[in-house]
Parts: sequence; C-alpha cells; structure tokens
Amino acid sequence: MLSNHSPLNTRLPLVYHPNYSFSFDPKHRFVMSKFANLFNEVKSMGLIGDNLVQPELGSPTPLELVHCEDYIWDLWRNQLDDKTMRRIGLPWSEQLMARTFTAPLGTLKTAELALQHGVACHLAGGTHHAHYDFGSGYCMVNDLAFTSITLIQQGKVNNVLIFDLDVHQGDGTAAMLKHNPYVFTCSIHCEKNFPFRKHDSDLDIGLENHLEDAAYLNIVQETLTGLIDDLNPDLVLYDAGVDVWEQDTLGKLNISWQGLEKRDALVLKTCQSKGVPVATVIGGGYDKDHLRLAKRHAIVVKQAALL
Repeated sequence: MLSNHSPLNTRLPLVYHPNYSFSFDPKHRFVMSKFANLFNEVKSMGLIGDNLVQPELGSPTPLELVHCEDYIWDLWRNQLDDKTMRRIGLPWSEQLMARTFTAPLGTLKTAELALQHGVACHLAGGTHHAHYDFGSGYCMVNDLAFTSITLIQQGKVNNVLIFDLDVHQGDGTAAMLKHNPYVFTCSIHCEKNFPFRKHDSDLDIGLENHLEDAAYLNIVQETLTGLIDDLNPDLVLYDAGVDVWEQDTLGKLNISWQGLEKRDALVLKTCQSKGVPVATVIGGGYDKDHLRLAKRHAIVVKQAALL
C-alpha cells in the first residue's frame, strides 16, 4: 500500500461536469449528490486546479455507436414505457438526461487523458448495467462500452481491458461487447447479488458472500497481473466500485476501508509497473451517509494521485 504521507500529484488529470449532480430526492437509494460531494472532497485534498477537464454536453447522437437508436432517443424524449423506466429505477427529468448523456463523454475524455498521461480519473462513470436497448440498475447508457468502441474505431487503441470491480456483475458491458475481439471484459463481483441473471463476460469471477480483504486482494492482484501479461492491452478501463465495502447497503462482501485503499493502489500500481495506461471510473456505492460515500469514491482518486 502506498503511504498516505507521500506527496499528492496535483497534475493528475481529473474529469467532471457540474451537471453530474442536480436537485434530486435525497432519500432515493441512488445518491445523485455524490458526484458534487466527490468533487468537493477531491478539491479539499488540493487536487482540483487547471488539471480539471470538463467534457462537452452530451446528446444521444454519439451513443448511437453502441446503443439501439430507438432506445436512446426514446429515453431522451421521455417516450419509454413505465415498465422500462422502472427497470432503470430513476425518475425521468431533463436534468437526468443532461447528465446521463454527458457522463459517457467524460469517460471517453478520461481515457484519452490516460493515454497521454498514464493515468486519469473520472469523477463519475461505470454505468455497466446498461444494455444495447434497455437500461437497468440505475444505468441508462454504457460509458464503458461506448469509450472502448469509440477509441478502437478512432484508431487510438488496438485493444482494451475493462477491469470491473464493482460488487455487481457488469452484465450490460458483457452483453454489449460479447462478440468484440478487441475488448476484454473482466468482472470480479459478488455472485449472489444483482443482477440475478448474469451475462457472460470474457472472464467472470463470482465471489462468495462475506469475503474478506486478504482473499479478495489476492484474487484481484493475480487476475489483473495475468490479464495484462496475456492481453498486453493498450488501455485499462478500471471500474472502481466501492460497493464491496463491508458496510455498503447493497454489497454483501466484507472488504474494509483499508482494503479498498489497498485494492485501488494495487490496481493502479500494477498498471503503472507494466506501462499500461489506466482510466478510472467510480462505479457503484450505496450509503445513507452521503459525505462518507463521497469519501469512499475519492479513494481511487487519492491513490492515483499518490502514484
């Protein structure tokens, strides 16, 4: 684990847009304020300056590359039926659409910055439950699939490793990229947890309930090292979900706060030691204590700044 007394890299590229948070039901399980709280937490660490990059405002058009055109335009125009919206789990609003279609551009910008600088962090992203033609689990469009395919089609990378450590399996990402030979999807998740119908990633590791730090970190280290050695990826997209934490309300694993710090440090250091650029997204995290949730999501940013 990296020492917390090491100097922080205030040049670490960070990506954020003010529309990521807006007025939203504070009692909803999905804490929309976490993005603004995360920004403020990172700012309090002295990491916000001219290293902050703001993505362009989004629209459905770029997402047509990976999503069903009818689905995303019906979503944008609030023309989806009630059943489809219930599966997403978020109430439609213009503000929600603005952030939903801006965030994938933020993940793409983060990946582009990682290719330039070795590492970059998005203060959002990780919407891995979104499928080609429907949304699920608070995810409407898939930023990981969009970013991977965009970079490949633009010739900026030849192959991408999506390393998903959210506690929930990245079913949408797996399904959308199943037949793409240039993107390798790996999901290490709690097996007996949402989604209850899994889709096959290129590599799935389903963990038993209540797994603790030592076993978890060993699995993460061995898996990532082996994948980088085998695949030699041009980029790692790292979904640093913090819902593996032992007190997360939707987690079911027993990973300590220190375990989260060690996990993010080892993922970032492994990529760095092997010369592979890594772009981070925050993934899932659920907590009635909203400021504590922001501090959890800030862990990966701090570990990146300690490299």
